[in-house]
Amino acid sequence: MKKISLFIGKYMAWIVLAAAALALFVPESGMWIQTKWINYLLMIIMLGMGLTLKLSDLAIVFARPKDVITGCLAQFIVMPLLAFILGKLFGLENDLLVGVILVGTCPGGTASNVITYLSKGDTALSVGMTSINTLLAPLLTPLLTYLFLRTSVNVDVKSMFLSIVQVVVLPIGLGLLINKLFKKHTQRLVDALPAVSVLSICLISVSVVSHNNERILSAGAVVFVIVILHNLLGYLCGYLVACACRMDTPRKKAVAIEIGMQNSGLAVTLAASAFPSLPMAAVPGAIFSVWHNISGAVLAAILRRTDDKPAK
Repeated sequence: MKKISLFIGKYMAWIVLAAAALALFVPESGMWIQTKWINYLLMIIMLGMGLTLKLSDLAIVFARPKDVITGCLAQFIVMPLLAFILGKLFGLENDLLVGVILVGTCPGGTASNVITYLSKGDTALSVGMTSINTLLAPLLTPLLTYLFLRTSVNVDVKSMFLSIVQVVVLPIGLGLLINKLFKKHTQRLVDALPAVSVLSICLISVSVVSHNNERILSAGAVVFVIVILHNLLGYLCGYLVACACRMDTPRKKAVAIEIGMQNSGLAVTLAASAFPSLPMAAVPGAIFSVWHNISGAVLAAILRRTDDKPAK
């Protein structure tokens, strides 16, 4: 099972891309995956994250507070700002602007931990940043979304908060508790979790793309351009922030990847729950969920070749 999971993790980008392409050009293939299942699929991913976490992973906040705080600040400043600037620069209509902002205000996703590992980055820092950012999301994601969109649309902050708690915080907390109480048994599941996570990500992508097939095709190239720029500029800004803080190479990789890769599945969920009158708001998250896995895999292949000289 471990070999299968490693194989799936290595080729995750292409698996997700193939699934999304099938859904885009043959939408009937994914219509059976109801949109209401997205919440449950995301909860499975978050539960898996909780099962792999230990309290020692969160202890990195106290062991290396500067690194974690830097990553958290960059996450919730760089990506929302980039989303807002790109949305306004390209003159997006409100529904698509909402989707791009949601991607920007969401925390980093668990895929960033996998990509950091594959790039020979500081995986412990990556897990720590993702964990803390995810725990901060119920407060910061609704507040930042309100801050950037308050003059454009009505933002239901309470609904967003409750959705994030239900879909993200509770499953992670449950996973942590199960891992604490039944550690010997949960260790047997760890090898299978990458495969389960990738399958869940594929199902989310297929569901969103299939049910929004016409909207995605009608959105035009501009949305794809914005999503790609948002992701790539996130990597670049994250790397520059790490350089400015004089981090060593493994930490630079971790921060760059954490900032550039978002929990776009959560963005899709929030678009559906908090902005039901704006169906196109789910489109940027759907595109981002496919693209960042592709760019992340390519980036990991490039970063694996960089040396690990310590910062001076």
